Amino acid sequence: MVELRKITEDNFIDAFNLKLAPGQEKYVSHPIRSLAQAYVYREQCQPFGIYAEEKMIGYVMVIYDYDVPEYDIWHMMIDESAQGQGYGNDALDRVIDYIRMKPFGDTDRVALTCNKNNPIARKLYESKGFSATGAEDEDEIELAMTV
Repeated sequence: MVELRKITEDNFIDAFNLKLAPGQEKYVSHPIRSLAQAYVYREQCQPFGIYAEEKMIGYVMVIYDYDVPEYDIWHMMIDESAQGQGYGNDALDRVIDYIRMKPFGDTDRVALTCNKNNPIARKLYESKGFSATGAEDEDEIELAMTV
C-alpha cells in the first residue's frame, strides 16, 4: 500500500531524482516540470510524492480547474525501479480519495489525459472508472469520471 505525502522543501529533491523507464518520457513529464507548474498554479493544486515503505517511488499532482470546474490529475509517474508492482494502482486510489474530500472546490468531475500509445496507463485509468470523453489534443486523449 502506498501513501501520498505533500511535496515540501524536505522532499522535493527526492521527486527530482525519480526516473522514468527508457521511452516513457513521451508519456509523462518529469516532476521537475510539474513542480514548476505547481508553483504557478499554487492556489489551486497540490503536488504529492507517492511513498512505499518510507521511500518516494512516484509523483502525482492534483489541480483544480475553476473554469470547468473539475479536478485534474497531472503527471502521475512511478519510478522505473518500482514499476509493475501495483503502486500506480494504489496511488490512483489514494488520489481519488483525496479528490473526494474536495480540497479546492465542489465538483464531482475528475479528468486526466493519457497518451494514445500508452495502453498500460489507459487500462489502469479505465479500471478505476475513467472513460474517454472524445476530446483529444495531438497524441493525448482525455478520460474522465465522476466521484
